[in-house]
Amino acid sequence: MRSVKHKTAGMTFIEMIVIISVYTVLVLVIFSSVTSLYRQNSYAMSQANEVDNARRGIMKWQQDTKEMTTGADGTYPVDVIDEHHMAFYGDTDLDNSVEYVEYILASTTLTKYIYDPVGTPPVYNLGTPSAEETLSLYVQNINQGVPTFTYFDNDGTQLSSTSPVIDVRYVKAQIIVNIDPVQSPGEFMLKSSVAPRNLKDNL
Repeated sequence: MRSVKHKTAGMTFIEMIVIISVYTVLVLVIFSSVTSLYRQNSYAMSQANEVDNARRGIMKWQQDTKEMTTGADGTYPVDVIDEHHMAFYGDTDLDNSVEYVEYILASTTLTKYIYDPVGTPPVYNLGTPSAEETLSLYVQNINQGVPTFTYFDNDGTQLSSTSPVIDVRYVKAQIIVNIDPVQSPGEFMLKSSVAPRNLKDNL
């Protein structure tokens, strides 16, 4: 009787290499996609959080600017009207004492400084703030050549930093927020404007 030899089914070495290669590529593609998705979501969440911080900061600026008033030492309400630096007097913490308040954009950091009056008669020591608050770390105005603060007189004419501060009647603020200027989805601009109550001509 003639014996029948059965061929054993199996993969050749080349087939194994091909399968392993395909599997490796799939794993790398999946890993890359997951990593990219995580980075995008992480950026979006960080950007949203920073925009919210900046939004709350510009709301504080709006409220403070609206209520500016004469300093405790009798100084005119407005003191500095630079494009990235605004300073004025106001009772920002509602303690019946008028503080000297600064909003300054330095590099990409927007900060609020408060100086309390001291002594009798009251004076303001502008060397050391009584309090300071970082409002946003990623403001891109200076990098893009966009003014943070813009000032106008009673006729709507834009003022310069050398204009008399007594001419200020209306102030606009805008901040461009982006934690990574080269990353999508891109920047977010916040705008606000105020006509300070105590600077109106009819008061």
